[in-house]
Amino acid sequence: MASSLAARRLLSRAAAVRRIPVPFASAPASAMAPRRFSADAGPPPPLPPPPLEPVVEPPTSEGAGTSSSSTTAGAGGGAHRSSPGASAGARRQGGAGYEEEQEKVLRASLLHVPRMGWSESAMVAGARDVGVSPAIVGAFPRKEAALVEFFMDDCLQQLIDRIDAGEGEQLKNLILSERLSKLVRMRLEMQAPYISKWPQALSIQAQPANVSTSLKQRAVLVDEIWHAAGDSGSDIDWYVKRTVLGGIYSTSEVYMLTDNSPEFRDTWTFVNRRIKDALDLQKTFQEAAYLAEAVGAGMGGTVQGVLNRVFQKRSG
Repeated sequence: MASSLAARRLLSRAAAVRRIPVPFASAPASAMAPRRFSADAGPPPPLPPPPLEPVVEPPTSEGAGTSSSSTTAGAGGGAHRSSPGASAGARRQGGAGYEEEQEKVLRASLLHVPRMGWSESAMVAGARDVGVSPAIVGAFPRKEAALVEFFMDDCLQQLIDRIDAGEGEQLKNLILSERLSKLVRMRLEMQAPYISKWPQALSIQAQPANVSTSLKQRAVLVDEIWHAAGDSGSDIDWYVKRTVLGGIYSTSEVYMLTDNSPEFRDTWTFVNRRIKDALDLQKTFQEAAYLAEAVGAGMGGTVQGVLNRVFQKRSG
């Protein structure tokens, strides 16, 4: 009996416990927290870094220089770019070096002109002499004309250098006709090594594509001779003097081609007489007309027209 009564009491107590409601707020916080594998676990792992912004690579079609500059972008911020001025300067330097090579080729080509003439073959030989590829000859648009024009410019520079080096002081002790004769002779003597091939040079200069440059070079030469002789006029005589001296120079140049005298003595005599006669006012018009006919009918008409107007004003 006692055992049955104890069992009933236990059952009644268990039923009473089931009927007592347990409020949600009274539950401990630890009971609501999610269970972890271990209470001794370390701090939570750090959050992953935010994704980086996409980097736009510059186009690589501009060559190695652009790609290398983009890799140096940097540490300091935006990408490093070379300025347009720097690249332009590099191009200018390259262009200057190329022009120097062309000048070397032309200067070396002059050594072959007496044998090969003013020709592309002489330029190819000159390029080989200075160790440059003969393909550079193709860079000259007017090959033979470029060689002749280089020679004309180089002779003018040599004449100026000789005048500045001291020969200009010697001219001061001479009269005007002697000064002009000496200067013309100095310039024509530079053509003596090429005299056998100079008719070819004259024909090249007379071609329509080259005649304008040839006239400019001769005009500069005549003007330089008058300045070295001491002329500083600026009136109508300025044009007359240069026109007459240009005719004298051209006829002396042609005369020199047929001169077989030792050291071109007949040519220098011809130059002296023509200049003395040209400076004589009583013979200027006749001499200029003669010189104009020798130079050519086209240029002769221009010279005669200018001198006719000048002397009509003087006589009127």
